[in-house]
Amino acid sequence: MNIEKRRQFIINFLYCFIIAAIIYVILKYGISLIFPFIFGFLVAYMLKKPIAFLSKKLHLKRPFAAIILVVIFYAIIVTIFSVISVKLFVAAKDFVFRLPQIYSKDIQPVISNIFDDIEEYASRIDPSLIASLEEVSSGFMQSISNLISNISVGMVTAVSGYASSLPVFIVKLLIAIIATFFIAVDYHTVSSFLLRQLSDKRRAMLLNIKNQLLTTLSGYGKSYALILGITFLELSLGLSIIGVKNAVYIAILIALLDILPVLGTGSVMIPWAVISLIQGNYPMAVKLLILYVAITVIRNVIEPRIVGNQVGLHPMATLFAMFVGTQLFGIIGLFGLPITLALLKNMNDKGLIHIFK
Repeated sequence: MNIEKRRQFIINFLYCFIIAAIIYVILKYGISLIFPFIFGFLVAYMLKKPIAFLSKKLHLKRPFAAIILVVIFYAIIVTIFSVISVKLFVAAKDFVFRLPQIYSKDIQPVISNIFDDIEEYASRIDPSLIASLEEVSSGFMQSISNLISNISVGMVTAVSGYASSLPVFIVKLLIAIIATFFIAVDYHTVSSFLLRQLSDKRRAMLLNIKNQLLTTLSGYGKSYALILGITFLELSLGLSIIGVKNAVYIAILIALLDILPVLGTGSVMIPWAVISLIQGNYPMAVKLLILYVAITVIRNVIEPRIVGNQVGLHPMATLFAMFVGTQLFGIIGLFGLPITLALLKNMNDKGLIHIFK
């Protein structure tokens, strides 16, 4: 009996492992192949009601209304993307060219003065320490110089990599635009064809997933709007207390960055604290670091609870899904895995699938 139970456990474990491996491979490698078509379908779905409204109001045939709105949508997207890309490129180029000057004029003198003060103090205690301190100072300055050089080379490499991947991105964008045109013009035909390929049970499950996905995405939007508001209030209050001018405007910019997990408040607060430290403004550096730590701790505590409440997951499950998703799939996993888990839970609660007890 025990051997039979163990055999059954091993079979179930292998089955779940194989399914998880297949899903991982599909998400990691398969979706990128058909992503332009998925994106085109999502855009067409999003424009479905506006196309119907425009067609009715202007007495246009649906294809013409679809073409007009698709062109407007992608024109806005391409314009925003182009403006942001150009501004980022110009800012990166300006930073790379100014970095050596910033180092020679601002950073190096401050570091030299710090080591001079240390050497002067050490000479009063033990003059034999001077040679060692000079060696340490020279090595430290060389390390900083190499770091500056590596940052410049890294940014140039990143820009070059971005430029080299641009043709592939443009091809995928063109395919997505063309797919959107075809799907938007015949949206009902395409969607009806896809639904006909499913059994009644599968069709009902798919429609339920769609409804639940929309509800979950809405909950996500509300969650992060609330988190952004809390972060903004913390930053506004904290920056005002430590005496930063234009605290509200700075708080808005940092709070917007905080929504992006790759950037976050640390992309501004930590460099700001480091620059304050180099400039000799030690109290400001300490205050900025304390404020950053406080905001980060509060964010990590409230985010799983707020997101979990909105999407219907326990905070622990939300935290687990966010962490694992980020480790496996990066930014997409941060949002995608909790949403997937919420969908599975909802379907399990309704009896459509049986995963959890």
